[in-house]
Amino acid sequence: MQKEPTTYKNGRGAQLNPHNRFASHQYKTEDSYLEYLRLNGEDVSQQRKTKIIEVFPKSIVNKVVSPDVGMNWSLNPYQGCEHGCAYCYARSSHEYWGYSAGSEFEENILVKKNAPELLENLLYKKSWKPETIVLSGNTDCYQPVERELKITRQLLEIFLKFKHPVGIITKNALIQRDLDIVEELAALNLIAVNISITSLDEDLRRKLEPRTASAKKRIETVKSLSNIGIPVNVMMAPIIPGLNSHEVMNLAETVADAGASSIAYTMVRLNGQIAEIFKDWCEVHYPDRADKIIHQIEETHGGALNDSNFGRRMRGDGKVAENVSAMMKLARKRFFKGRSIKPLTTSLFERPAKDGQISLF
Repeated sequence: MQKEPTTYKNGRGAQLNPHNRFASHQYKTEDSYLEYLRLNGEDVSQQRKTKIIEVFPKSIVNKVVSPDVGMNWSLNPYQGCEHGCAYCYARSSHEYWGYSAGSEFEENILVKKNAPELLENLLYKKSWKPETIVLSGNTDCYQPVERELKITRQLLEIFLKFKHPVGIITKNALIQRDLDIVEELAALNLIAVNISITSLDEDLRRKLEPRTASAKKRIETVKSLSNIGIPVNVMMAPIIPGLNSHEVMNLAETVADAGASSIAYTMVRLNGQIAEIFKDWCEVHYPDRADKIIHQIEETHGGALNDSNFGRRMRGDGKVAENVSAMMKLARKRFFKGRSIKPLTTSLFERPAKDGQISLF
């Protein structure tokens, strides 16, 4: 039976709140009450607000053990993400904090206000050897709450203070607020920016990534960064067969014209509870082709919706994945010939003096 989109939560990606697989008990939550109100004709669109919850980690930089993600260290100032991307692989990580991978991932944002202090403490340690640390990697460091809290901006100031290399992954135009710091880092070859652009179709973007910057704003961001010499890699991530897989050439040409230095991609994979969430999303927004989309995703992962094998999981296999790979190779050859992003430098790293003392190192 086709689901009725009007009964769903506006401005949210996940419409389900599946049970946390790590929880031994399940309790009735706010969702139950809101569902009761919806069934009785009440307007609940204004009753659901994002909760900002401060947490106090003892460390902030994480070693990345996955060999196929292109980074060795990540730093996530926020857990959970209000962007609400229906496909987001990071949803499952919210279960470790006691929340669901569904609507609670978007509505309960954990913030680490002590992240700048923790980063500075780490960089002062003599045991730390400079190596690029990537902001995000799990959830977006420029999601809406950053506009007020400015934790990401403080982190960038510390990277500049230590002349330490940093990468950024974001799909939000808010990074333009920090162009002053980013430009200083770029002048020293200490930063590379990855802008995620999944589709140029604004109708699809609004449904798939409801609280992200528009495709137009992201293209403007690529142009703004590139115009002042900041290297930008565009991530078409993820490519979803039957939804945006036909956009590879057009998107590549558009971002190349905007000044992007390179382009990369990943194939969608639906790990854990995300499969249930995304299936529901397809049935609501694209009921006429939901089955086709799901079957094509399965076709790229050997009949499953997820593949955990390093290397293969990001690219998929089978005819659909092979066609996407061929299009991306052609796009790079046609639109990115002679362009590249050089490795960031670690040779400038220095530990500033503390408490007015002169540093001997």
